[in-house]
Amino acid sequence: MDSAISERGADRPADRRPTPALRSTADNGLKIVIVGGFGVGKTTMVRSVSEIRPLNTEETMTKAGEAVDDTAGVATKTATTVAFDFGRITLDAHNVLYLFGAPGQERFWFLWDRLFSGTLGAVVLVDTRRLADSWYAIDRLEHHGTPFVVACNDFGGPAHTPEQVREALDLPAGVPLVFCDARSRESSKDVLISLIQHLQAYPAPLTPEPAP
Repeated sequence: MDSAISERGADRPADRRPTPALRSTADNGLKIVIVGGFGVGKTTMVRSVSEIRPLNTEETMTKAGEAVDDTAGVATKTATTVAFDFGRITLDAHNVLYLFGAPGQERFWFLWDRLFSGTLGAVVLVDTRRLADSWYAIDRLEHHGTPFVVACNDFGGPAHTPEQVREALDLPAGVPLVFCDARSRESSKDVLISLIQHLQAYPAPLTPEPAP
């Protein structure tokens, strides 16, 4: 899913529309991180919703990575993010949203804590076929006191009710859970809107505990 041409054929969303030239500066830059397991669609979501051509750091997957990367369920992936993806959305004349897609493989998790620095909120993107891959992302966001929403990307697998997903991920009642198609610009925008609405109702920032 994270590849330049994903396993679902989402190289470029059909609903992409040209946007006017962007201002070179903005008064306020708001940072959002999209995080989740390997191959859940983070690169695809950034690509689908960004109004600029996204920056990505994808590399071709090779035989050398087979011993360290769990490709169960994503065997058709040909490329993977090795640092982060970056996109941008202009909210108004003074505010822009910066989107960072985190790498999913366990060997790159050490980058996550730094990527979370200064983050307004996060989207945890999950594949319901591999829910266990989302636990680490949720754990780190809770540790940092970072508000987040969980978005289930539609891979056409067995249907799960929201209650089943919540129970499997042990999600607190206050964490929004939405279903989406990361290939769709409108669907990805709806996920970000859910996050912004959650942030507006979120209590005062929590003080994170010392790192274990």
